[in-house]
Parts: sequence; structure tokens; C-alpha cells
Amino acid sequence: MPPSVVLDVQPTIGTRSHGLTAKQSMRGHMHGPAVVTDSVKLWKTLSSNGVLASFHPILVEVPQFPVLVVIDLDCNYSLKLLTMVNKEMFAFPYRWLLISTNESSTMISTVFAMNIVLNSDVVLARHAEAGNYTLTKIYRLEPNLEIIQEKFGYWEDRSGLVLVSKRSGRRNLSKITLNTCLVVTVNDSLLHLTDKRERHIDTISKVSYALLLHLGDILNATLKYSVQNTWGYQGNQSDWNGMIGELQRGEAVIGGTVLFLRSDRIPVIDYVGMTIPTRSKFVFKQPKLSYVVNVYALPFNWTVWLSLLFMVLFIVTTLYEAIKWNNCTKENMRKRNYFESKPVLLDIIFLAFGAVCQQGSTFTPSNASGRIITILMFTSLMFLYTAYSANIVALLQSSSNNIRTLTDLLNSRLSVGVDDTVFNRFYFPHATEPVRKALYQQKVAPLRQSPRYFSIRDGIEMMRNDHFAFHMETGVGYQFVLQTFQEHEKCGLTEIQFLQVSDPALALQKNTPYKKLIQIGLRKIHESGLQMREVSLLYTKKPICLNKASSFVNVGLVDCYLASAILLIGVILSLAIFLFEIILSKQ
Repeated sequence: MPPSVVLDVQPTIGTRSHGLTAKQSMRGHMHGPAVVTDSVKLWKTLSSNGVLASFHPILVEVPQFPVLVVIDLDCNYSLKLLTMVNKEMFAFPYRWLLISTNESSTMISTVFAMNIVLNSDVVLARHAEAGNYTLTKIYRLEPNLEIIQEKFGYWEDRSGLVLVSKRSGRRNLSKITLNTCLVVTVNDSLLHLTDKRERHIDTISKVSYALLLHLGDILNATLKYSVQNTWGYQGNQSDWNGMIGELQRGEAVIGGTVLFLRSDRIPVIDYVGMTIPTRSKFVFKQPKLSYVVNVYALPFNWTVWLSLLFMVLFIVTTLYEAIKWNNCTKENMRKRNYFESKPVLLDIIFLAFGAVCQQGSTFTPSNASGRIITILMFTSLMFLYTAYSANIVALLQSSSNNIRTLTDLLNSRLSVGVDDTVFNRFYFPHATEPVRKALYQQKVAPLRQSPRYFSIRDGIEMMRNDHFAFHMETGVGYQFVLQTFQEHEKCGLTEIQFLQVSDPALALQKNTPYKKLIQIGLRKIHESGLQMREVSLLYTKKPICLNKASSFVNVGLVDCYLASAILLIGVILSLAIFLFEIILSKQ
């Protein structure tokens, strides 16, 4: 028979017959001499067991599904074939069945010297007696360690495959050393990795370290740590620096500090699913409504303002006609005082304006109809004035909800700052989306100005005292908010996402044989609640507003800027008219 047969099996529901599943489809690749003759024999055997099969001369590409490779170690061609595949193919998706009928064959020793690592799936079938075979799984924990033989089962002609144990011992790494790289931006953090002090510094590294301690216990492995001050970014060449550089060069197996998923990193490292739910966002107190819009126009909508205008015009017209009609009667003409001034339209307009502002006027109608109209005008406008004033008081104490997106933040009058971290200094200048790029260029790093990077302590203090939006890691920053903000100041905190990234995940050396084992360990940490516990010890949730009503709002000049602007315009206009009158009087 040929030294190897490669079988790609795609199972469907069927019945078992001597270890083969009926109604399966199978694609085979046969290598070695007498391929045609042996492929026909194998095809007949599979067909008799209800298995559809097709054969091809070579295995041209790495498949995306598990592949079973069967090798006859007694064939002379098998040594050459094993030498060809020794470097990379003893790993997923290949599964190997090595058959030997000669117990004293030197091929067994040759197989034990192969690169069969932890994630290899290699079964050695040794002939026992009368067509029976013992099945042993073989692997090694490290390339330089002895091969480990694990009894898997046996094969009998009558009963077929019999499994002895499904539990694998390869989950115990027997204290072998796994090189692990941590990212620490402040050296003092190495002194506080486990004591929960200085929680706001290198928080994500401290959480990752705590979880790695659990992972080492689960795997029974020794983690040997190295330290870098950056996660790693690609230089002008294909080389990477920082933690990713160590993973790329094979100096580390585990990237001990979680990092963001980026497409340019995928060819260099493998991500595994220990995500830490942390977010970096712009956080700010929603500014007062008067800081964003003109509150003096908000109490009434445009229909009320329009109705008010028509009502005042109607009252002025009616009052003017009533006074004019009264003055035109002969009796009134005779009773008219010589020194009484003749009412004009301007007097009535000033009277109406005074009524709108709830102020008096020097002019008062003398006839009954005019006085009745004046009383009705003052009464109706009094209710409108009261409603307007009450709304103004409420609006001056209100926070706006207008800043909800990055575009709103860019167009607002809020100043902006960013937490001074390695990844913020990388991601902000490299933003390509138009709004994010404009936000960085206009507010974070304006032309001819120093970039606005602050420590997290200073940034949160500015956020408390000023109209300021601070980009920070929220789980860390909210710890300072709880410590420094008064209860009512916690109300109205708003978050806006800037970084277009998902939750950070753990990184491994590319194609490391420990990947699956580490994934299983991380899943256990997550399902047991250890991950949630470690995260909650170092990260703080967003504060809850408990007593918003206790806040006292000061009214500043910015709240009264429209009234101040009207007063200033009036003073300037009156001075201009005064000067104009002086000039006219001299002429």
C-alpha cells in the first residue's frame, strides 16, 4: 500500500460500521508507489461501508477543516514523507494516524524525534496480535522535552475502535516556562501589580496580570515576565517594537497586557478571547442650556411669539383708533385743555411696550374706552410675562442635551483634553475619519499650540470646574469622579466614543502550540467569575445621580449675555443719537 492516505471527512448523520460512519463524503489524497492500485482498493472498501469517496493525486493547499493523514510506517517512502512534513504540518488542521506492524522498527524512534508539539494530534497505531492494534497519542510539552505517550484506545477487527480514556493529560504543563510580556508605562506600577494601590496608573496591565496569575494556576505553568513600555507599533520596516515585537521575534509566548484589535496586527500575532470590558471616551458635564442656546427665545415656540406680536399690534391699533375717535368729537374738542398734548402713535407704542415689560408709561388715555383697552392689555400681558419669567428661571437651571455626537462636540464651545497615555498619543494623530481628524486638529492639537494632553487627575479637575470634555479610560477616571465630585455634580455626565475599537483582547505568539490550551484556561476564568471579580476591583462604573435637586446654579454673565448685549447696543445707539442731536442743534 502507499505510505500515506490523506482523508478530508465531512460527516453527516448515519450508522456506524467498524468505526466508519455511513453516508459520509470523503476526499482522499494518496502518495507513494502503486497509487492507482491502492486507491481502487481503498475506494472499494469505503464504498462497501456506505462512504462516498473521491481521490486526487496531491494535497495542494491547507484545508479549512480537519484532515486525517494515514501513514504506513513500514513503507520505505514514509521516512521521506515524514521529513517533508515535519516542520509545519504536525498541527491543526492535520490529524495523523501512524500505523506500524513492526514493533522493533527504527521508524518508531524516528517518529519520536519529530516536531510533534502540544497542539499536534498524532495517534500511533502499533500492531498487537491477530489484526488488533493499540492506539497511543504522542506529543511533547516543549520541543526540547521528551515525548509523552498517552494511551488512547485499541482497534479490534470485531468491535472496531474502543476508546480507553477521553481525558487528556496535556492540559497540565508541568511547570514549564511560558515567557510573558507586560506593558508598564510607569515603573512604579511593578510595585503595585497586586496590592490595588495607584489603581489609576497602568490599570489595564494590573487587571491583565491578575488574570494571568489565575491562568498560570489553571495550566500549571510558570510565567516568566518581561516588561515593555509600549504595546508595539510597526516601524518603517516590517519589524514591530514593544510587546508585539517580542511576540513577533518569538521572545514571548503570551502578550500579558490586553491590546486593541487592529487589522495590521493580525498577520503578526494571534488574538484570544480574554476581553476586558474597558472603554476610552470623552466624558464631560453637559453645559447649562444658556451656554449652548439663547434661552430667552425658548419659553415660547414660534406660534406663541407670532400670536403675541399680532395681539400687541391689534391692541395698539384699537387703542389708537379709540383715542383718535374720542378727540374728534366736538364736545371733547371744547373740553380739551389748552396745555394737553395731542396724543400721537408713538405714545401708544411706548405704552404697549411698557405693558409688555410690565412697566408704566407717562401717557394715559383720558376716555373710558381707551382706559378699558389699556387695562385689558396690561392684564393679558401680565400672565404672559409671568409664564415667560418662570420659564426663564427653569431654563437657566437646566442642562442641555444637545451634545451627543462627535460632530456636536466639534461644533460646541467646550474645550477638549486627552489623557496622556501611549495609545491615545498614537490613535488621535492617526485618525482618518473626517470628524475625528478635525476634532484632533482643531481642539486637541491646534496649529502652533501644544497638544492638549493632561494627566488623568488634572483632566478630571478641569472637567469639574470648566466647560471641558476629557478623553479618558472611563473605568479609571470614574474613580476620581467619585472622590472629587459633589453629589449633584455627578448628574449630567455624558460619554462620547472616539476610538473606533472593540474591547481589548489578549495576544499570543503567532501559531503557538499553546493557543488552544490558553483559550480553554481563559474560558474557565471567565465562566467562574474570576474575570468579573478582578475587573470590578480595579475599574469603577459610571456614578449614579442620586440627588439632582440639591444643586444650586449660579447665574453668570454668559447666561445674561443677550440682555447685556441689548443694553450695550442701546447705550451705544443713544450716545450716537445724542451726538447727532448736538450737531444738528449747532447748525
